Amino acid sequence: MAAATTSFGTACCLRRVTHAFALSHLRTNANLSFQTTLTSHLLSLSTSSDSSASKAVQASKGEVDVLLKGVGEKSVANEVKHVLEMARRASLKREILHTNFLTPPVLKESMQVLETLADVKALVQGGYPQAERCRISVGHPDELTSDPDVISALSVTGNFQFEPCSHGDFLGSILGTGIAREKLGDIILQGEQGAQIIVVPELVEFLMIALDKVRNVPVTCTKIPLISLDYEPPRTKSFKTIEASLRVDAVASAGFKISRSKLVDMISNGDVRINWIPITTKGTTIKSGDLVSVSGMGRLKIGEVNTTKKGKFAVELIRYLI
Repeated sequence: MAAATTSFGTACCLRRVTHAFALSHLRTNANLSFQTTLTSHLLSLSTSSDSSASKAVQASKGEVDVLLKGVGEKSVANEVKHVLEMARRASLKREILHTNFLTPPVLKESMQVLETLADVKALVQGGYPQAERCRISVGHPDELTSDPDVISALSVTGNFQFEPCSHGDFLGSILGTGIAREKLGDIILQGEQGAQIIVVPELVEFLMIALDKVRNVPVTCTKIPLISLDYEPPRTKSFKTIEASLRVDAVASAGFKISRSKLVDMISNGDVRINWIPITTKGTTIKSGDLVSVSGMGRLKIGEVNTTKKGKFAVELIRYLI
């Protein structure tokens, strides 16, 4: 694996052979921890018909159902359920377990639930303060006493001066090596120099060998310390709007300065999300703290909401500048 740090001019035949071997080996190991958790969960459900264990299983399911009561989105709830099962195992066996990189809604809901459990401690790591995709480490409070080493960073460099590449270009090239999306964290664009990416540690050497091109630009991958991540705090612009209702089509059209009819069309096309979850109804209401994102237009955070003397709503909008 020491050859991973050589330039992208390494012989193609050696790269392909090493790529195939590393992918086969790492796919197995990178997914082992989480697959073990899911397998354990599925086995517990499959044996629930056993009369001696059925009451215990039902009680456990009842506890989980109560904890998940506030999670509305079904797909999010299913992922949070897996995190809860992992936390239960980690606490009972006095071990420390780690999730894959979680999407923002799953991360948010998981942490809200885990914070209610007295016998479980949870730590979040994404590489830098504004990271959206993060991993959660869970364990008994006596065992999880420091931040585990569960994330790594890579610098992907090349000459992008004449062929700028987008976030999607980097993501597509990385996933094109064969790794799963949940093994990859945030991608921090670096303009003409390339990008920095966050990954699980066990895939660092693999990507240093396998990722040799982004679109048509040859690239070199090198491992960097997390402290070297070059991120910028998001630029924002705050303003207020007065609306008759808190419907997303009214508030977001004011925030993104587009017509209400255009926003309604975008909602119908699945291009509008609230807290990273797609919405399909223009009458969906928003509240303070919600994050509204529109494909191609960026994000909008809902700040303070007050009622005016005339019964309308004064809404603070915080627009993230692209």
